[in-house]
Amino acid sequence: MALNKNALIRYKTIDRCLQNNMRDWTLDDLIDACSDALYDLAGKDVNVSKRTIQLDLQHMRGDALGYNAPIEVYEKKYYRYSDPDYSITNIPLTENDMSVLSETMDMLKQFQDFSLFDEFKGVFQKLEDKIHTQRHHKAAVIHLDKNTNLRGLELLDELYQAILKEVVINILYQSFKAQVPSTIKFHPQLLKEYNNRWFLVGIRDENGKILTLALDRILGIDYDLHSDYKAAHLDADSFYRHTIGVTVLSNRELHDVVFKVNRTNAPYVVTKPFHESQMILEEHSDGSTTFQIHVHLNYELERLLLGFGETLEVLAPKQLRRRMREKFRKAQKLYC
Repeated sequence: MALNKNALIRYKTIDRCLQNNMRDWTLDDLIDACSDALYDLAGKDVNVSKRTIQLDLQHMRGDALGYNAPIEVYEKKYYRYSDPDYSITNIPLTENDMSVLSETMDMLKQFQDFSLFDEFKGVFQKLEDKIHTQRHHKAAVIHLDKNTNLRGLELLDELYQAILKEVVINILYQSFKAQVPSTIKFHPQLLKEYNNRWFLVGIRDENGKILTLALDRILGIDYDLHSDYKAAHLDADSFYRHTIGVTVLSNRELHDVVFKVNRTNAPYVVTKPFHESQMILEEHSDGSTTFQIHVHLNYELERLLLGFGETLEVLAPKQLRRRMREKFRKAQKLYC
């Protein structure tokens, strides 16, 4: 079955709607959602008829497209997936898909030496390896860290689109400290990945402050199409310039952190710096090395330093040294 661009956009829009269990979807709701999506693409109103969406649902249910989507009607007017984990984006690639990917890879590799692709170094090899293992059913020769069981990953594309389209969203969120979830009116600005976890950064509507939310604590999202979007004009590189991880603090928490690493582990810190500001202050006669970084004193920094255990000593600032000493004192009690 030949597909045009508008049909693909409608299928993806319907799929995104039916994955959202935070609301009920009527046929009219799906028509409105598809009309909005096509308007965003073309910049003009596109007539989406009731018959068109009914045929789309029929095609998605069938196997001609390879979707076999488990779309069901309940209460005689609402649509949903009977399998809440289903998405048309999760169907396996066909042999034709793999051939197209291989050809695309061959084309992209011609441009990998251009500066435009500097940030994608390594991606070509990883994608090529994935294609090879899928087609030849052989074990992968590149292994990547991943956490496929992490909650919230299914929201990545939807949040990405909300940022691009500058849409205000209502987020049902429950932190680890909260006993019950709460709804946050949010102006999403950027997505941040750290330590194999994803975070959403944006403006909290009620106070205008920048807030970072973990995707695995988001229980649901809905669009607020009646509120004006507030742009923070965040530049990610500048925003995280003095931060390890995702917890950005005020300049009062910005310090020169000085630490000494023993002979065995110093090469690891030299070859993989903790932060771009890292510099060597002194190389000692016993093989140990003293480093300095200019960063915020946040939770992620402490976790990083603690990970080196007895091989690393924090020398400054005093408040961080005291916190480290207290953490090691409490940890020692666990092994007495």
